[in-house]
Amino acid sequence: MNKALFLDRDGVLNRELGRYVVSVNEFEILPTVPEALALASEAGYLLIVVSNQGGVAKGLYGMDDLARMEAKLSETIRPSGASIAETYYCPHHPDRGRCLCRKPSPLLLQKAIARFAIDPAASFMVGDTQRDIDAAVRAWVRGLLMASNDSLLHVVKSIL
Repeated sequence: MNKALFLDRDGVLNRELGRYVVSVNEFEILPTVPEALALASEAGYLLIVVSNQGGVAKGLYGMDDLARMEAKLSETIRPSGASIAETYYCPHHPDRGRCLCRKPSPLLLQKAIARFAIDPAASFMVGDTQRDIDAAVRAWVRGLLMASNDSLLHVVKSIL
């Protein structure tokens, strides 16, 4: 079985702005992210992004915008040797109806666990909100809470 490092997006990989990040121009990768992801990857962790993106349901940005941000992340970390195995988004918002995939639901983590044959007990979820940790716990993955926009490198080093 594989082990994974599940990662929330806003505040963990890119700068949390206190509002929706609506375009690739606003999507700023945090400084320690490439090195942190390279270390985790070298240690054998699959890198999987799991993110609520309710701005899609609100019409603030679309899936094409998310794809451009995802491409920017990939291009930024590529020189470090790291790569994201998969990205799972919940495009829904509770103001627009209910869904099964929005964290704290564990569904997006469970999809990755099934697809990549991941051992939850050997895996971690790094997030900057309690709902990230709640989703991890519900998927039997160890959750690590960090402050928004803090150093992911410190968190990854604590795992290794």
